[in-house]
Amino acid sequence: MILISIFITGIYVMLIIAFVIGIDRVQNFGNTKSAHQYKFSILIPFRNEKVNLPTLLKSLSKLNYPFDKFEIFLINDASSDNYKTLIENFQNKNKELQIHLINSKRKSDSPKKDAIETAIIQSNFDWIITTDADCIMPENWLNNFDVFIQNNYSKMIVAPVAYIHENNFLNNFQILDFLSLQGCTIGGFGINKPFLCNGANLAYNKYSFYEVNGFDGNEHIAGGDDIFLLEKFINTFPKKVHYLKSETSIVKTKAQPTLNQLINQRIRWAAKTSSYANKFGKLVGFIVFITNLYLIFLFIYATLNHISWQHFGIVFLIKFNVDFLLIYKTSKIFNQQEALKKYLISSLLYPVFNIFVALLSFLKKFEWKGRTFKK
Repeated sequence: MILISIFITGIYVMLIIAFVIGIDRVQNFGNTKSAHQYKFSILIPFRNEKVNLPTLLKSLSKLNYPFDKFEIFLINDASSDNYKTLIENFQNKNKELQIHLINSKRKSDSPKKDAIETAIIQSNFDWIITTDADCIMPENWLNNFDVFIQNNYSKMIVAPVAYIHENNFLNNFQILDFLSLQGCTIGGFGINKPFLCNGANLAYNKYSFYEVNGFDGNEHIAGGDDIFLLEKFINTFPKKVHYLKSETSIVKTKAQPTLNQLINQRIRWAAKTSSYANKFGKLVGFIVFITNLYLIFLFIYATLNHISWQHFGIVFLIKFNVDFLLIYKTSKIFNQQEALKKYLISSLLYPVFNIFVALLSFLKKFEWKGRTFKK
């Protein structure tokens, strides 16, 4: 049992330390003043987002970028709320913005991919940026992308996403979990093994999108408009996919308001992992799953007096500390150290949460925007 613990813990520690080292290897982006060169088409699929649209639109109206160098596509995915009046009123008050309200053309089992592709076909500019309707964009968002592209020969740019902080435990738990994902995202780029991204802040060259055949091959999977596309870009342009490590480029989004919605979201995320082509990404998921499962196994064995509590405690403390190192380093990038106050209790609950969601992803359908999907 001791040898098994050493082996599993050792593999996990090496993986997390590699990500920690990788985070430091990704250079911080220092925006310099430069003439605005690139034009962007911002694509935002939405379905029944009337509550979130005002905040989204307000942040878009404050973007520090020439209005003639970006356009906004709001892609309606069969919404049933009064979104149209809201958007039209905003358009009338912000006539300088190029806002296109269009309807998604469904052709597959993936509503979001269909919405994005509908807008790409109609887009006028060379660079596509995707985000979500419940997001808030920073003022220098487009300016940062522009300067970054000028200084890096990129085909795709993965950029940071953070949850908006609220003063409750569920929100803090999600922030810590999401910080670990963001840390793995940045660290993956730092060790030249990129495997994660988030469609809430993702930019890519439109013509390169067609070069990799867009979403062809995974239309049957409801989600994954970001990860599957990342895999294609990495395979086709391995040296031209970059991470934009910049505090002023962070797109903020809302965490899930209830535990049931959080579990449903994580089931949706976990359900698509078996379809990933990236072997390293699958390996990371397997190592994390096995380590959390083994920790639960040790707890049960300690409770039954089959092993000592000291044995369990040592393994837990090793994982606790190495995870803290990753999350702490990432929290400094995202300026979310406040959430670390809940780290102890979150670290106790996380293994159970992780295994529970993983098992449910094999057994349960998930809901997304009022629709039910199979794995």
